[in-house]
Amino acid sequence: NSVPTESRLTNSCIQAKKKCQADPACKAAYHHLGSCTSSPSTPWPSEEGMSSMSADCLEAARQLRNSSLIGCACHRRMKNQATCLQIYWTVHPARSLGDYELDVSPYEDTVTSKPWKVNLSKLNMLKPDADLCLKFATLCTLNDKCDQLRKAFGKACSETHCQRRACLAQLRAFFEKAAEPQAQGLLLCPCAPTDASCGERRRNTIAPSCALPPVTPNCLDLRRLCHTDPLCRSRLVDFQTHCHPVGIQGTCATEQSRCLRAYLGLIGTAMTPNFISRVNASVALSCTCRGSGNMQEECEQLEKSFSQNSCLKEAIAAKMRFHSQLFSQDSPDTTFSVMPQQNKNPAVWPQPRLPFLSFCTFTLLLLQTLW
Repeated sequence: NSVPTESRLTNSCIQAKKKCQADPACKAAYHHLGSCTSSPSTPWPSEEGMSSMSADCLEAARQLRNSSLIGCACHRRMKNQATCLQIYWTVHPARSLGDYELDVSPYEDTVTSKPWKVNLSKLNMLKPDADLCLKFATLCTLNDKCDQLRKAFGKACSETHCQRRACLAQLRAFFEKAAEPQAQGLLLCPCAPTDASCGERRRNTIAPSCALPPVTPNCLDLRRLCHTDPLCRSRLVDFQTHCHPVGIQGTCATEQSRCLRAYLGLIGTAMTPNFISRVNASVALSCTCRGSGNMQEECEQLEKSFSQNSCLKEAIAAKMRFHSQLFSQDSPDTTFSVMPQQNKNPAVWPQPRLPFLSFCTFTLLLLQTLW
């Protein structure tokens, strides 16, 4: 889980800005456009608001259309991510003037893979009928990095230390820095519908009593708050890009792994979603559409993009089925290569037995995706 460097990005916004700074005309245009988008209340013009920009701001945006800043991207685990995203949204008006889509994720996914080994024999300390959420929590505890990150947000989000800003920051750190299979296993662990204790453990994974707003806000107000923060806005657009049903048939825009990654990326932001019940795997934002006035329909669309999102539901269900299969093997002394397939039920293919493994050792090789 090494932190991606800027060189691994095709066109990092940080590197693009450095190129722009070397050109006096580009540097001046970028500086001026930055002053146009620096207001906390309206940091980045919407498509409808472009016409309200002053003539000199529009001219600065036009001058940047052919610069290296157009088409630049960031990485959700890169160093200086906040700086990169600030640059991305500063030049957003210039991007909006061209043929670029307004709501495209600022993140570029650079994917590499390596095996992730898990020794399930260490779970012998648990009762045989322990639920899978407890098993995944134990696997996290047995991993030094995962355990350290989990304890950090557990402390920051506890009732005695709860400061919501610090809690959200530690939640973001966990889902950004913990190994993806461990983070997904901890949050997306499957529970039987009748196992309320398992469902409650899953719902409490992100410490909702501290992480979620103490007073339920209007969903549109929540989105406005999110749009004032470059990171939150980026994560929301990333979610809308990768978990969006397209067309009449509702075909998902991208594969399930990207949708889940985008969903987990929202945890720790103002738009933090969570499971709404301990008896099913339905998720939703912690907000309401009461008091939306003539924007009621828009508010409901935002709320339903989480609670009734078929792509997100399918991705979560597929990942939970995959997690169930990890603990349903009949031969505890066999090595398996577990390869989750996109948009299909995951499959597990057995590999030749390794003779030097002890009888009680069950090693799984999981495909870990690194950003």
